[in-house]
Amino acid sequence: MAVQKLPLAKAINESLRKALETDPKVLLMGEDIGKLGGVFRVTDGLQKDFGEDRVIDTPLAESGIVGTAIGLALRGYRPVVEIQFDGFVFPAYDQIVTQLAKMHARSLGKVKLPVVIRIPYGGGIGAVEHHSESPEALFAHVAGLKVISPSNSQDAYWMLQQAIQSDDPVIYFEPKRRYWDKSDVDTDAIPAPLHSARTLRQGTDLTLVAYGPMVKVCLEAAAAAEEEGKSIEVLDLRSMSPIDFDSIQASVERTGRLVVVHEAPVFYGSGAEIAARITERCFYHLESPVLRVGGFHAPYPPARLEEEYLPGLDRVLDAVDRSLAY
Repeated sequence: MAVQKLPLAKAINESLRKALETDPKVLLMGEDIGKLGGVFRVTDGLQKDFGEDRVIDTPLAESGIVGTAIGLALRGYRPVVEIQFDGFVFPAYDQIVTQLAKMHARSLGKVKLPVVIRIPYGGGIGAVEHHSESPEALFAHVAGLKVISPSNSQDAYWMLQQAIQSDDPVIYFEPKRRYWDKSDVDTDAIPAPLHSARTLRQGTDLTLVAYGPMVKVCLEAAAAAEEEGKSIEVLDLRSMSPIDFDSIQASVERTGRLVVVHEAPVFYGSGAEIAARITERCFYHLESPVLRVGGFHAPYPPARLEEEYLPGLDRVLDAVDRSLAY
């Protein structure tokens, strides 16, 4: 059977396995991804099946991991590197922003850098500092990088396949609080274009846009709002760079209202760019201002406070009510 119900983490594992089987130039690199299978066991069993030359346990040095991946890509390989947690990526930020993102343009298009950087991100797992952050906007701001995030197992499998096959560097953010959520994966499906948004629920009164871990919350909010007679459309953005503004615009032109939701702080977040663009594009269709729901502009709090920090059902429904009240 091509269709099976898998946790999101297992879907990523199966996608990596398929890539390793299909292309001998695909390599996996990261801290503890081999014998241990990664801290979340996402790469479990891959080193045993493909060997230490293709699934490589690296030193604890993110800059070295990404720098090595850049060199491998220049020699024709397709490295997929894992950053253990979101907050650990910053030692490699210089390599990613000043080298990985720039070399294609620097070489006038002659050099390709097919590097995928997997980053588990977001909160909701009761972790300590540097283990629950959402830094996607820092990478989406950088020209030369593609930035994506799946919200379900089907997208986790296929978006990773597409990222590995891409000749551009891709930052692949994995919503770690959804690793154990199960959904159907069809390994024979024809995937949607990598950077296209997807409508998960039709509605007529308001559009909710989210990506990664917040998509599930928005679907729950739409279901709760339906009990009060409100018809909410839910759009899974899937890609933060580039952004499928056409799909958002088409939805907002139907509903007249937009609320953007992400875990990252609202201040300078992805929602700010979406709000600005959609206000420009849909000014005469909007019945209310575009509203944003996200984390607070503060360092990520201790685990016992994270439920107060993270946007949940109540904060999304409050924004829906405020938008509909205009």
